[in-house]
Amino acid sequence: MDVIPPPETIVTNASRLFCDGDERGGDGHPRVWMQMDAKGYVDCPYCDRRFVLAAGTVAGDAH
Repeated sequence: MDVIPPPETIVTNASRLFCDGDERGGDGHPRVWMQMDAKGYVDCPYCDRRFVLAAGTVAGDAH
């Protein structure tokens, strides 16, 4: 079974973050808060954006 890659990957220093589907403030999807764990990434359940911790950042750090 092939894995389809996420539509967009965003590198961040924050392990707790939100996604609303539109970085410009327009119509996106409802804001959803997410928390990364030790795997170092989290996928938005609405738009499938993948948020990845920047190199040297530890999951659970408060930013």
